[in-house]
Amino acid sequence: MDKRHLHHLWTRIRLFSYWHFLAACIVCALIAVLALRQNNITALRLRDNVVKTDQENGDVEAALRKLRQYVYGHMNTNLATGNGIYPPIQLKYRYERLVAAEKQRVSDENAKIYNNAQNYCEAQFPKGLSGSGRIPCIQQYIDSHGVKEQTIPDSLYKFDFVSPPWSPDLAGLSIVAAVVFGVLTIARFSLEYWFRHNLDT
Repeated sequence: MDKRHLHHLWTRIRLFSYWHFLAACIVCALIAVLALRQNNITALRLRDNVVKTDQENGDVEAALRKLRQYVYGHMNTNLATGNGIYPPIQLKYRYERLVAAEKQRVSDENAKIYNNAQNYCEAQFPKGLSGSGRIPCIQQYIDSHGVKEQTIPDSLYKFDFVSPPWSPDLAGLSIVAAVVFGVLTIARFSLEYWFRHNLDT
């Protein structure tokens, strides 16, 4: 390739300074940092909304669904806050309400069973006839008919959602653009060096 043709090509290329590409790279990188931060802030706000909804006995499923969709669709949405709690989403209040409801159910059922035991054993051991046998009868009836608490696994009320390593949102696209402009900066700088070297010789 002759120098005249090289010089013509160089005059076309140098219209696009590597400073332009570098500036675009820095702007895109700043946008990416701000967008990544916003992704994280939004995810933590949605997580706090789940906790608040759980505390107020609201529609936890809808709040969880909204949080899950956001985390799965955006990068840098880590829900851990560094407080050592894992998994980071725990429906503590819903779990406590279910445990309390189970205790109340068992208490009510056993109260009915006790009344049934008294009625049954009074019929078996009428007053004045083997009255002392009534207490063992009641105990035996309760032992055979009594209701025990069902264990509620707390793992069903603990959640963690993992964000993708990259997502096609503002943060993800800004990172791609920053990388592209970074590569163009290096390529443009290298081309300038190559053209100057070949045009000066």
